[in-house]
Amino acid sequence: MVDIRIPIGLMFSIFGVLITLFGLFTVDSGIYQKSLGINVNIFMGLIMLAFGLAMLWFARRKRKPTNNNPI
Repeated sequence: MVDIRIPIGLMFSIFGVLITLFGLFTVDSGIYQKSLGINVNIFMGLIMLAFGLAMLWFARRKRKPTNNNPI
């Protein structure tokens, strides 16, 4: 059975990297006039990347088998 955190983590991680890169490469653009000159893409990309990595970490942490046999 597939843990839902894996595809969600991958999706948010990929989109986070893409949006962060877009924000880094469009620093001197006029598209940030509506947001008072703040590059929102960098911040949102980093937040999405952190969320995606956290989801992947939680999915990996849960999948580790535990040996609770009292033998």
